Amino acid sequence: MTITSNQPTRRQIVAGAAGLVAAVGAPLSGATPAGALATAGRTAPKGFLWGTAISAHQSEGGNTASDSWLLETNRPTAFVGPSGDACDSYHRYEEDLDIAAGLELNCYRFGIEWARIEPAEGMFSEAALDHYARVLEACRARGLMPMVTYNHFTVPLWFAMRGGFEVADGADLFARFCGRATERLGHLIGMATTFNEANILGLRKVIPRFASDAAAENARAMIAAAAARTNSPQFSSMLFGDPDKIDQVMLDAHAKGYAAIKAARPDLPVGVTLSMQEIQGVGEGNLAAQAEQTMYGGWIDAARQSDFIGVQTYSRLRIGAKGLLPPTPGAPLTDMGYENYPPAVGHTIRYAAKHIGKPLYLTETGIGTTDDAARVAFIKATLDEVSKCIDEGIDVKGYLYWSLLDNFEWTSGYAKKFGLVEVDRKTFKRTLKPSARYLGMRAKANRI
Repeated sequence: MTITSNQPTRRQIVAGAAGLVAAVGAPLSGATPAGALATAGRTAPKGFLWGTAISAHQSEGGNTASDSWLLETNRPTAFVGPSGDACDSYHRYEEDLDIAAGLELNCYRFGIEWARIEPAEGMFSEAALDHYARVLEACRARGLMPMVTYNHFTVPLWFAMRGGFEVADGADLFARFCGRATERLGHLIGMATTFNEANILGLRKVIPRFASDAAAENARAMIAAAAARTNSPQFSSMLFGDPDKIDQVMLDAHAKGYAAIKAARPDLPVGVTLSMQEIQGVGEGNLAAQAEQTMYGGWIDAARQSDFIGVQTYSRLRIGAKGLLPPTPGAPLTDMGYENYPPAVGHTIRYAAKHIGKPLYLTETGIGTTDDAARVAFIKATLDEVSKCIDEGIDVKGYLYWSLLDNFEWTSGYAKKFGLVEVDRKTFKRTLKPSARYLGMRAKANRI
C-alpha cells in the first residue's frame, strides 16, 4: 500500500485496506465463507477485542541502542542472523495500521522500545517519544485500541552492560522509564502491560534443552563475548541471563513499573502477560505440579495484583516422572518444533480464570508455519476454544493473534513465519495471506 502525505479519513483507510484484502484473491479452500459467519458460532461479548500482537524490536528495525542488536551482530552469537531493518515498521507503521483497520480489527498490541526512548542512561529522547505518540494517534484515527507493551524482552545496551535485571536497582530504572513514557504517552494508550511473557525464564527452566544443549552453550559464549567487547563484567540480557537472579528483580520491576504508570495516569488499565502453556502430567510420579510452580513462580500472585491478565499460549508441555517429554508420536508439529495443539488455549484460559481471577485477554496465540491453510485451521480451532470458555461463563475479553507480520523471530531470524502478512525482505512489500482475510471475516462478523 502506498501512503500519501495527506491524512486519510477513517472511510478511506478502511476502503484502501479492504482493497488490499480483496487483492489477495479468492477465499482459501475450506475456509468459512463470510456470509456463513453471520450465523455460525456465537456473537462475541460486547466490547470484545479483535486484534494482532507485534513487538518493537521484531518489526521496527534499526534498534541499534538495544542489547539484542549487539548480541545479534557479535561473534559468537546464538542468532542465525541479525534483525537489521526487520519489517521497517518504524517508518511503515501507517501501512501496517491500514492493514489492521482494513481487516476490521479493533485492537493493535505493540511495544514502545525502551532502547529508543532512553538510549543512554538518564537521557530520554523527545524525538522517540514523539514518534510513539504519532503511532498511538494513528491507531486512534483508525479505530484501533492501542494496547502497549513497555518491555518485550529487549533492553537498552547501557542497561544490559550494568547487569540488567540481575541487579536490584534495575527495577527502579525500569520504573523510571515507565513513568517518563506514560507522562508523555499515557493519554493516548488504551491498555498497557509492563512485561511481555514476564515468566519466560521460568518456561526456559521447564524446557531443559534451553539450559543444556549446544545452543545454550553458544548463548553463554555470546554473553561472555558481549561482556568482553563492552568491558562490562556484569553484562546481562533478559533472554539469556540467570533466571534465579532475574525473576525476583523483574517481579519488583513489575510492581514498581505498575505504580509508576498509575501515578502518571491512574485510570489506565495496567496488566502483565504470561507465557501460559498447558502443562499435562503423564504417568505416575509425574512432575507436572513442580513444572507448573517453576514456570509461574511468583507471577500468578503478581497478576492478581494487576488490572488484567494477558494469556499467551502456543502449545502444551507433557511432563513425566523425569521432566519434559517429547510430543506423542505422529502428533502434528509446527515449524518451531513444538506440537500444534489448539486445545491448550482453552486449558490456559480456564487456568487463568481459576487462579488469577482478573479480566482476561488472549493477548497472544499463533502458529509458525509456511502452510497458510494450517494457520487458518489453527485460528478457527483456537477461536472455538475461546467460544467454549465463554459458554462456560469465563469472561474472555479479546483475541489477539501473533502476529500481523512475518517478522524477526529472535534466534531463528526470519526463517519462522507466524504472520498473517508476508513481508518481502528486500522491498518490504506487504502481501496479505488468506489467513488474514479469515481472521478479518471473523472480526467483521464479530462471531466467536
